[in-house]
Amino acid sequence: MTNTQMQGTRLGGTGPTVGRIGFGAMGLSGTYGPADEAESIATIHAVLDSGTGLIDTGDFYGSGHNEMLVGRAIAGRAREEITLSVKFGGMLGPDMSWQGMDTRPAAVKNFLSYSLRRLGVDYIDIYRPARLDPAVPIEDTVGAIAELIEAGYVRHIGLSEVGAETLRRASAVHPITDLQVEYSLFTRGIEAEILPVCRELGIGITAYGVLSRGLLTDSLRGATAVADFRAGTPRFQGENLAANLKLVDTLAGLAAQKGVTTAQLAIAWVLSRGDDIVPLIGTRSARRWAESIAAAAVSLTPAEQEAIAEAVPAAAVNGSRYPEPLMATLDSER
Repeated sequence: MTNTQMQGTRLGGTGPTVGRIGFGAMGLSGTYGPADEAESIATIHAVLDSGTGLIDTGDFYGSGHNEMLVGRAIAGRAREEITLSVKFGGMLGPDMSWQGMDTRPAAVKNFLSYSLRRLGVDYIDIYRPARLDPAVPIEDTVGAIAELIEAGYVRHIGLSEVGAETLRRASAVHPITDLQVEYSLFTRGIEAEILPVCRELGIGITAYGVLSRGLLTDSLRGATAVADFRAGTPRFQGENLAANLKLVDTLAGLAAQKGVTTAQLAIAWVLSRGDDIVPLIGTRSARRWAESIAAAAVSLTPAEQEAIAEAVPAAAVNGSRYPEPLMATLDSER
């Protein structure tokens, strides 16, 4: 473990101190194919042993499976060394199809009660709606979480994939610790308006999709198709995939010059955008986790940061990060 990783950073102006890189647990519940439970728990233990502490999950990941898995992995660990970030409100059908959001105040309390039981804890560090619910004012949802803070069940409020206006409205009700949003070399939409507003309001960024669901690594180079859920995503389809992998080849060349992996360079670039940005890395093995957090020790000069951004221009990326019907539901894309 590097000293850089151990130093950590404060999440937003009001949030907890976490490692410079956090762990996204979603992939441990079948998103990218079957995961071995023993290895998954070993991976979470490696995350905690690295001093990171920040574990991000969602009550709908695997319809509760992910929370139960995380709960088994953290059992017996010192609670104060763990920062649990939980998304709620996503509704799934029995076939795991997305059914929309429910963030009514009564639903917020109901979802929380299940999460506490599945995780085996008596409070959640950061609680956030997974997406903006178009049927419920954000003020009502944030107000409901604020009541749970007063009752001792939640410590901080986060948001996910919302835009600048929603951030302002939510912050007027209660301080927001962080915004969880996709951000990578391939996805830079937050830079124009959302990131400046977050910095104005003292809201941190927990960035997911930092490796663009595996694109910004060496694992897919030379591939012509993917077989899991990504096959339904425009960025991974046909000519789009081929064009995007050419950009990855360019990034890989820069990584080789730096003596790091393609993934490490992609993570290091996001880290270089500011101490208020904490990348969330999802992996199913302790070995990959060790490789990922080594990126915290990769220093990039301003000139190197600019060269990387120019070598992989966001405008050259082909295809959206989600299918168009899902893109249309994202407040952050409006």
